[in-house]
Amino acid sequence: MSKSSDTPTRGRILDAALDLFSREGYHSSRMDDIVSEAKVSKGSIYFHFPNKEQLFLALVDQFADLIERNVNEAIEQEAEGIDRVRAAISSVLTTFAKYRRPAKLLLVQAVGLGTIFEQKRQAIHERFARIIQTFLNEAVAQGDIEPVNTHVAAHAWMGAIYTLVIQWVMTAEPSKEEILEHLLPLLLRSVGYTDETKPS
Repeated sequence: MSKSSDTPTRGRILDAALDLFSREGYHSSRMDDIVSEAKVSKGSIYFHFPNKEQLFLALVDQFADLIERNVNEAIEQEAEGIDRVRAAISSVLTTFAKYRRPAKLLLVQAVGLGTIFEQKRQAIHERFARIIQTFLNEAVAQGDIEPVNTHVAAHAWMGAIYTLVIQWVMTAEPSKEEILEHLLPLLLRSVGYTDETKPS
């Protein structure tokens, strides 16, 4: 994952933690193991991350930042409205496909780790639901779709995306191509948009 905003040492620690968590699981991984994997001093790792919990949460934030950055890049060339909705959803799914290992770690292993992890997961959910809602509001303003409750729609879309991504990272089914081909039209129809309703 990109870590342009990280110091080299912090980036090495995050990469090492991702590798170790992916191989051994969160509970079986120790900070000393991450020190060895990253080839840094124990003082360095505790300078950046006071405990394993904070290190895991930093990985969640890093992945969420990557998704949002990719979404912003994907919509740069798109006009406001439904085209940005399409580009954003496609970008999210493509990013999960490209980074399947961290997606599996952060989406699956984080479940059941406790209240602070659930709060982080919920915060990420809210963050991306707000992004989707922004694009849906633009689509309404542009006349691409009829007025709808974009708050409810955005959270419903997040639920659908989350469920399918979890299924995919666990089983590789349905394929990324199937998800991209079939999910987006379903989501768009849920807010009353079809190719036939596109303004001429």
